[in-house]
Amino acid sequence: MLNEVIFFDTMRQGLWVAVIVSIPILTMALVAGVSIGLVQALTSIQEMTLTFVPKLAAIMIVFWMSMGFMTQTMVSFFHDRIIPLIIGG
Repeated sequence: MLNEVIFFDTMRQGLWVAVIVSIPILTMALVAGVSIGLVQALTSIQEMTLTFVPKLAAIMIVFWMSMGFMTQTMVSFFHDRIIPLIIGG
């Protein structure tokens, strides 16, 4: 049976894996948003698609580039923590 210590430790590690996996995408969204906002403020162009489309493109590129890292991180978490709990370890 799963006791509280194992449960909370697994939840803590799962949340940490979620943070690590999301860092590349969130960082690129922040960098793209700030840089596009700066360009908009300097040029006084207030177009909504100017903010959305480049940010979406940057996020898609970073997601494509970091897919291997994300997959490897999540698979190792499942192999190391979740599968042994399901089996009964």
